[in-house]
Amino acid sequence: MFTGIIERTLQLAGVSDDAGIRHLDILNVWPDVVLGESIAINGVCLTVASLEHGRIRFDVIRETLARTNLGGLSPGDLVNVERSLRVGSRLDGHFVQGHVDGTAVLLEKSDGKTEWRYRVEAPEALAKYLAPKGSVCIDGVSLTIAGLSGRVFEVALIPTTLALTTLADRPIGWAFNLECDMIAKQIVSFMELRGS
Repeated sequence: MFTGIIERTLQLAGVSDDAGIRHLDILNVWPDVVLGESIAINGVCLTVASLEHGRIRFDVIRETLARTNLGGLSPGDLVNVERSLRVGSRLDGHFVQGHVDGTAVLLEKSDGKTEWRYRVEAPEALAKYLAPKGSVCIDGVSLTIAGLSGRVFEVALIPTTLALTTLADRPIGWAFNLECDMIAKQIVSFMELRGS
């Protein structure tokens, strides 16, 4: 479980493929990371597979590569990183599972003096989980939907968010990892199963 509050950005220290699995490496900047721990990379919950040579390695399977933007990353690319929520910690964002639903394309950026707006297009199948003032997580960042028209939603970004994450550097056409709000998904699924 995560919060969508990015702990830091890190460069990918290595990317390699072996027998259908992609290995992603980041530098180990924490003294207490252990094997099997969950860490979110661009909002994707990954398991620490090895700790060697000052690096943390994650093994990423085909299903995850097909559903997220992790397959398009190269060594040196910056990623948003968040370690899992500890029991008793403050919850500053919203509940984020790290189970990415799909990718959503950045259509437009607009800037102002106090906030920036991004227009993002979600896949048709995920539009039903979007609601005005609802929560979304894009590339691991917890955000509130500021505007919604069909499957296109807007998020408002403050300078702090842009400074502490990779969002400011993402070009038009970037495919964000999108995790819709888990409560919205449960409610919609329940209503669909009940035939409402």
